[in-house]
Amino acid sequence: MWRSDLIMCCDHCCAHETSCITSVPVFKGMDEADLQQLQKVTRSRSFDKGEFIFREGERSETLFVVNNGLIKLTKMSSEGKEQIVRLLFPGDFFGLFSLLKQENHYMNAEAVGSSTVICYIEKKDFLNIMEKNAGLSYRFLLAVNDRLYEADESVGFLSLMEVEQRLARALILFHDKMNAKNGVFTLPITKKDLASYIGTTPESVSRKLLSFVSQKLISMNGRRQIQILEVDQLKKIAGIS
Repeated sequence: MWRSDLIMCCDHCCAHETSCITSVPVFKGMDEADLQQLQKVTRSRSFDKGEFIFREGERSETLFVVNNGLIKLTKMSSEGKEQIVRLLFPGDFFGLFSLLKQENHYMNAEAVGSSTVICYIEKKDFLNIMEKNAGLSYRFLLAVNDRLYEADESVGFLSLMEVEQRLARALILFHDKMNAKNGVFTLPITKKDLASYIGTTPESVSRKLLSFVSQKLISMNGRRQIQILEVDQLKKIAGIS
């Protein structure tokens, strides 16, 4: 739950709030006056690794935006097994279900890194700005449509693809989202979480990574640093055109 003593509020535009507004694609194209109004109602808060932004069953009337770090959205099975439904990177927004439908969150949102910063906008402020900005409303609608497409694609991602394909797709995602230089990036999540994300076991993830190394598709330095050597070939395996 939110703790007011950890919320960073400003009488002027803070760096976190400003960068949130400028980094989220849905806010691109707004005129200066609207941007300033949005910045005035945007706040931010830091989260430690393992801290929850919200838990399943809680309610909040808030739009959340990842400013820095990584968020995992998870569901828990009746047996207590965690399934990672989605990973959120800087610029991604979440909390739409509770925001728009006034219902409880149906997933957990947990900070993965130790320096995660979340910006947030209360529903009344966000809707007020949306009503005054047709362009923003349209882009927001498109973004929601993209989210639905990604959700549908994710179903096929888990049910129709082999583990090798799912792992290749996850590596390409990390490569692109983390702006890897020379193809090099550090896995932002543990192998256990990666296994949960692609619907397999940590042992299977390790075997498939070694297989990619032997095929000279990737190289590994330590347990989590990866360099993609053959991006096009990995995309082919992942089914990404």
